[in-house]
Amino acid sequence: MSTTISGQARFDARLPKEQKLFFEKAAYLGGYRNLTDFIIRVVQEKAKEIIRENEQIIASERDSKVFFEATTNPKSPSDTLKKALIDYNLFVTNSK
Repeated sequence: MSTTISGQARFDARLPKEQKLFFEKAAYLGGYRNLTDFIIRVVQEKAKEIIRENEQIIASERDSKVFFEATTNPKSPSDTLKKALIDYNLFVTNSK
């Protein structure tokens, strides 16, 4: 099975030597094969966390707008809902 690089991209970063040694130590202690595997894994996990939090905020804001709209500008009840209320009131009255 051959590996192609057509679907891959390169990422280069410059950092102080002390920081690289620090990251390499963490990678070693964490059981990663090498610094690249460590960085990719940690950055991917952090990226997922940031995206998940952002999407929750967006969903929450959207839900708030929908709720606010529904409470400030309620729609008229449908005929089915009106009939359900009549049936419920009859049920409650006959249950006494």
